[in-house]
Amino acid sequence: MEKQFWHERWESNQIGFHQDEINLHLQEQWPLLNQPVGTRVFVPLCGKSRDMLWLLEQGYRVLGIELSPIAVEAFFSENKLEAKVSTQNGMQYWSCDELVIICGDFFSLTAEVVAECTSIYDRASLIAMPPAMRPAYTEKMQQLFPVPRPTLLISMSYPQHEMSGPPFSVTDKEVDTFYSAGFSIRTLMSQDILEHNLRFKERGITQLTETVYLLQPKDQ
Repeated sequence: MEKQFWHERWESNQIGFHQDEINLHLQEQWPLLNQPVGTRVFVPLCGKSRDMLWLLEQGYRVLGIELSPIAVEAFFSENKLEAKVSTQNGMQYWSCDELVIICGDFFSLTAEVVAECTSIYDRASLIAMPPAMRPAYTEKMQQLFPVPRPTLLISMSYPQHEMSGPPFSVTDKEVDTFYSAGFSIRTLMSQDILEHNLRFKERGITQLTETVYLLQPKDQ
């Protein structure tokens, strides 16, 4: 999937993947990661997610990465936050107190940039990747974090032939394939959410399962 696809989605406001409300699973399950207040959380492909505000309110520092400048600008303007903007390594850094959002390509990040992050929150990153790109995405995460970090992963699965993503369907088996080498995988919740997601029903989906995983590094 080309970068231009995501630029066009934001330019045309086709952002059905965005959630206006704070994710309930984040609020309920984040404490299981046992992350000390004041540590930094990495949020890949963060968009303009308000989940970052919740993490900040809990006392965490947040580092996000987002390709679209429209999304980054919208996050700060919609939440009435004043950002300091600088350029490092060819990417824009938008900073406000304990929040930094890097506007640039996730695949251009280096391990040095994310070294301070002690945990990861992935709500819409893995499922944004088509099947052919998922190995590259998870390999990049391994390069960024050679020592695995505790991760809260929110995923979804559905009959992929019924709809072309994004979001794409990611099965339990794929999660196991991508993460079992470095993590102990615990399923915290899995339920059918189709009845509460009209836009998916309108696209012909017959079953939609949302699953929340706790990924704990095996050496911890």
